[in-house]
Amino acid sequence: MKALTVAASLGLALACVGVAAQDRAPQFPAEQIKKGAALFARNCVTCHGTRMRNPQGGIDLRTFPRDARARFVDSVTYGKRNMPSWDDVLKPDDVEALWAYVVAGEPGN
Repeated sequence: MKALTVAASLGLALACVGVAAQDRAPQFPAEQIKKGAALFARNCVTCHGTRMRNPQGGIDLRTFPRDARARFVDSVTYGKRNMPSWDDVLKPDDVEALWAYVVAGEPGN
């Protein structure tokens, strides 16, 4: 019985750690965010707005789900609806830098 109680307690503790990890926003190196901001300014502002504000044709990336990294990468790489494919312009680490920028946001956003 004691072994069952210990196993149940351990399982509960691991589940709590997993939930806590999901609640935290991912942390990105400052240089990666800075690179993403520069790439965004060069390639994305026309549709998604300066500093992700007032998008003219694209979605408001400030509201993009932070748990949808794969969807973001797929959309940027292969395009979606009116958004063109960027796979011939951006390398995978560029797309990751853009993701870091979108998730981290602009100061004051």
